[in-house]
Amino acid sequence: MSGDRMPLLVQVLRAPHAVQALDLPGWSLLLRQAERADMQATLLALLEDADLLETVPDAPRTHLEWIRTGATRHAQAVRNEVRQILRALDGLDLPVILLKGAAYAMAGLEAGRGRRFSDIDILVPKASLPAVESALMQNGWATTHHDAYDQRYYREWMHELPPMEHVLRGNVIDVHHAILPETAALHPDPAKLRAAAVPIDAPDAAPGGMRLAILAPHDMVLHSAVHLFSEGEFHHGLRDLFDVHRLLGQFGPAPGFWDGLVPRARELDLGRPLFYALRHAMRVFGTPVPAQVVRTVASCGPGPLRTALMDTLFGRALRPPHPDCMDALSGPALGLLYVRGNWLRMPPLLLVQHLFRKALISPRKPL
Repeated sequence: MSGDRMPLLVQVLRAPHAVQALDLPGWSLLLRQAERADMQATLLALLEDADLLETVPDAPRTHLEWIRTGATRHAQAVRNEVRQILRALDGLDLPVILLKGAAYAMAGLEAGRGRRFSDIDILVPKASLPAVESALMQNGWATTHHDAYDQRYYREWMHELPPMEHVLRGNVIDVHHAILPETAALHPDPAKLRAAAVPIDAPDAAPGGMRLAILAPHDMVLHSAVHLFSEGEFHHGLRDLFDVHRLLGQFGPAPGFWDGLVPRARELDLGRPLFYALRHAMRVFGTPVPAQVVRTVASCGPGPLRTALMDTLFGRALRPPHPDCMDALSGPALGLLYVRGNWLRMPPLLLVQHLFRKALISPRKPL
């Protein structure tokens, strides 16, 4: 992704000072691309970090100030919801490990600045799922999937309970016991992820109260990589790749981080997603990755022909989902990646049965 084909939003994410050359139509395009990528608050944070907000013309700056108001409310809502989750689970003898956006936000990571997300993901031991689900139900959360097949789909094959929505606040929690489905081709051991988790301060926590944690730096990068490159939907692809970019930028300077990243990926059976994550973070954002790491992780990737094919597919999926950023191959590329994502999640027979069920028996329900 280079030259005049690079989307405007990507140009600005790579080099925020590029906004100084924009006229009002350019600003309009930038904000529309950021909106479609769900990255307007991220754009605001980058402009503030670069001391560029005062240089923005009046109309787009007014728009960005409205974005600030929404981002502030979102951050407050996330903190309150985490507090409510901790209260609901306080009688259980286990830590609550936050994942993805909630983890970035609550730990104060760079990846959390301006990061919007619609639900809160937590990781708990599989054996604790009944107790966790019961405690959440007693405190106002209810399952969102009532169809018998959907319940079986989540509880037998997936890596999480059916999403639960609070009956009053409408906030959604995803309770995971692993980071990939049990039917998936890759099998990272969730016990290793939990064992390496890092405690953080819980909001308004009382002494001896519920413990709050996030994944260790290596594992957080790997989870971000596997979430992006093992899924089949890419409407947040650019945002999620920017997560990888910012996590690497924050963790990379720590002693031993780069030396341990590929070995940890191999230990968790996540070498292939890491290969794609590093490759495309470098291609899209110019993320600095040590040459030795690039050489080492190459052994986890596919052969040259498949790499070239995946570059073509991911190169279109990792753009803002805006008409100006798409071409004639974008639709087919996204379709093939959707099929690939489902193929990686299920063995062939189960996949055929699942797609048949969803296409012909309950076609109005999401996959």
